[in-house]
Amino acid sequence: MLEPIILASQSPRRRQLLEWAEVAFDVVVPSTDESYPSGMAASEVPVFIARQKALAVQSFLTSSSTPLPFDGLATERSAFLAGIRKRIVMAADTVVVLGEEIIGKPRDRDDAIAILMRLSGQEHRVITGVCCRRGDRELSFSDTTRVLFHPLTEAQIAFYVDKYRPYDKAGAYAIQEWIGVVGIKSVDGDFYNVMGLPVSRVVRTLSAL
Repeated sequence: MLEPIILASQSPRRRQLLEWAEVAFDVVVPSTDESYPSGMAASEVPVFIARQKALAVQSFLTSSSTPLPFDGLATERSAFLAGIRKRIVMAADTVVVLGEEIIGKPRDRDDAIAILMRLSGQEHRVITGVCCRRGDRELSFSDTTRVLFHPLTEAQIAFYVDKYRPYDKAGAYAIQEWIGVVGIKSVDGDFYNVMGLPVSRVVRTLSAL
């Protein structure tokens, strides 16, 4: 069994996947700049952003003013803080790439429909970057899955957007929802990577770190 980690993500899907893998974790998510350098290759972006998230968490945890919940004696609190600050911090970021264009989260209903109309009948890449850090030691990687949609009608897309409201999802869809069940023709690579975390590779990386 792996020791508990610090997860730098609020994603319910990443939490669910780690729970399925029986990896214990606490969530710490300070504010992070998710921009990236202009001209950076799409394949490099998710690892770059994941690293920024992990470094932000490490900085947050090592700050003497960081408030962390604890009920107990002062000596026990000191031990608690020392322990949590030595844990592995894991961060991840997922992007959807059509051609060489990164497709982000939709701004609104019209944008979500427009994004899915572009993905309809096309193959795109889902790339998740993962950064795991313990102190100054880091193991990072990216995992790519190719996803091919069947041609979808605008009515199908509008139904999905109105019922599932995928406004917090890169590419405006979640593979585990209705549109993935009826609309995806093929998946080449790790299915769970499309959900937001290539969890089997993550577990191997955590074990190595």
